[in-house]
Amino acid sequence: MRQRPVALIDFQSSVQESRKDRNFVMALARGLEILRAFQATDGMLSNQEIAQRTRIPKPTVSRLTYTLTKLGYLSYSERLERYQLGTGVLALGYSCLASMGIRQVARPLMQQLADEVGLAVSLGSRDRLSMVYLENCQGGGALTLRPQVGSRIPIATTAMGRAFLAVLPEQERQYLMEHIQRKDPENWPEIRDGIHQAVRDYQELGYCMSLGDWERDVNAVGVPLVLDDGADVLAFNGGGPSFHMSRERVEKEIGPRLVALVQSVRSRVSHP
Repeated sequence: MRQRPVALIDFQSSVQESRKDRNFVMALARGLEILRAFQATDGMLSNQEIAQRTRIPKPTVSRLTYTLTKLGYLSYSERLERYQLGTGVLALGYSCLASMGIRQVARPLMQQLADEVGLAVSLGSRDRLSMVYLENCQGGGALTLRPQVGSRIPIATTAMGRAFLAVLPEQERQYLMEHIQRKDPENWPEIRDGIHQAVRDYQELGYCMSLGDWERDVNAVGVPLVLDDGADVLAFNGGGPSFHMSRERVEKEIGPRLVALVQSVRSRVSHP
């Protein structure tokens, strides 16, 4: 598997990177970090709130938010003196999703499995220490989880995130685990053990599990998909309430069926 570059974990990493990389454009990094400051559950943010989230000096934030507003990536309310993401960001997001042919290939298979097992089946990719949903298909039951495209889940404790970690080269996985430890040192021993178990499960079974490790009442199974000789790694998961998705059902039904789904997707992508 070809070694691929590891995306920076956070903005502070970019600050360190800029000191040793002449090609790194700090102004661009700061502008993008401001856009990242807005979360799906946010309303509008002030320059002060953005500065607190990004740790970028407020005068710099003010100049960058002005520029981003002029370009259409932010919109500004004079009455509230606050910003929200603009349509320019929405256009970029949809363009990104539309360019991912893997979604068009995978969605019919995902929906079929979701309908048959009565669970949510999702596809995601890593962003820093999170997995971001790129596609989600709901089963017909009222008990299924309902994650939204664009929402985030932790990489360390979810089945999707563990599946992603399990297939990485050892050096890259270790890099991410070091940052996970720094973010949550108190719970690190339990988190580390869960990731190590996920790697063993993937090697032996072809899938990873998260049984109440992310949310107490949620069980899930995850399977990675490696594309372009390791240049890109995505992950699928199937999840639902623990009383509807027991460990026995994961091991006997959901896990093997999700592995088969990913194999079908890989085959179709490789031989369109």
